[in-house]
Amino acid sequence: MLLAEHGLDQNGTYHGTDPLQHARVDTYFSEVGTGSVAKYVPRSVQIDLEAGVCDRIRSGPTGALFKPDTFITGESGAGNNWAKGFYTDGAELVDTIMDVLRKQSEPCDALQGFQIIHSLGGGTGAGLGCLLLSKLREEYPDRMLATFSILPSPKVSETVVEPYNALLSVHQLVENSDMTICIDNEALYDITTRALKVKSPTFDNLNSLISQVMCGVSTSLRFPGQLNGDLRKLCLNLIPFPRLHFLAPSYAPFYDPKAQSFQRLSVPDLTSALFDRKNLLVACDPRFGRFLTAATIFRGKISSREAEYTVHQLQQKNSNLFVEWIPDNVSVTLCSVPPVGQKQSATCLSNTTAIQELFTRSLSQFSVMYKRKAFMHWYTGEGMDTLEFSEAENNTRDLVNEYQQYQEATADTEEIEDGDASERDQSLDEL
Repeated sequence: MLLAEHGLDQNGTYHGTDPLQHARVDTYFSEVGTGSVAKYVPRSVQIDLEAGVCDRIRSGPTGALFKPDTFITGESGAGNNWAKGFYTDGAELVDTIMDVLRKQSEPCDALQGFQIIHSLGGGTGAGLGCLLLSKLREEYPDRMLATFSILPSPKVSETVVEPYNALLSVHQLVENSDMTICIDNEALYDITTRALKVKSPTFDNLNSLISQVMCGVSTSLRFPGQLNGDLRKLCLNLIPFPRLHFLAPSYAPFYDPKAQSFQRLSVPDLTSALFDRKNLLVACDPRFGRFLTAATIFRGKISSREAEYTVHQLQQKNSNLFVEWIPDNVSVTLCSVPPVGQKQSATCLSNTTAIQELFTRSLSQFSVMYKRKAFMHWYTGEGMDTLEFSEAENNTRDLVNEYQQYQEATADTEEIEDGDASERDQSLDEL
């Protein structure tokens, strides 16, 4: 999708016509000189503890695009075991990964940070992903770390030990990530079957939804002359408290490709769709929580006055869904370049207290298994301590309590909460 938006073909050669496509193509691509024609190579690293998926990319249509040394694979795979990814197999690979990352980031003019795309249900994405995050935090303490994390959901479950892997990952993400954009397979399946009318969705269908959101989030980085042009500003507007950095993305418009020629969406339509549960990429209902903050990103020929007015109107109408102690808590960003094949679109990242639903869901499944110590020998066999499980459980419970506490807070509430939080932190330290 990035190639299409910047006018590049699958080999990384530029064929675009719009100068805006080319102006900041170096956000995600490095230029390499091959004769008279410039070739652009993605500044990315592809990692897996088994070689299968990376081999499929290499032999696929975009195989010639990536630098060969940016594929880093292990031998045996993590076998859905978080401890293998974090403590044993992943730990053997992590120094090689950091070397390649260093080489990729050194040519940057101004390194803003890193984006990690991983799933929290398996062993590699969860275990090795969290290990990589902690190493990046050590080596680049002042750079932004954003993650796109696929959270497990009970309706679309691939492995029995998903709740273990997910909670151990959340424990790490709370401490080491600056911004975690949560995505959930259940919501992706729902959107593809209901809105896109695909009867049996494939990974390509689901991945295209994720890439639409990722392209939306990064538009202000990739096209010139836009407001809020970096990750740090986005985070500053969205994250009121350091631990509450789990964001729910939504996108509009989603519709059946056959019906595209019959659609014309106005700015109010786009805005109300962004805050509708059906367009949310996580399976939680924002009506049961409150929005702490939100960032809307509109793409296409949209006037700033109309966008700001529409967002303001929506807040006025649904004032009970937005916390009153953060005034003007929805930011508006505009980008004149629309996505490929569409006239206009909108993306929203919302920091809503309803996201505690995801953690509560995993917690209840985790507790049932952990009580009986089911499957624990696989984790302890890799040198993991059982204390880490109870720490992860307590940390996630605290996270849920914090979301609940700020959901119930009003503008008149005294600062008792801070005392509660420090007491809770102290008891956690003692634990």
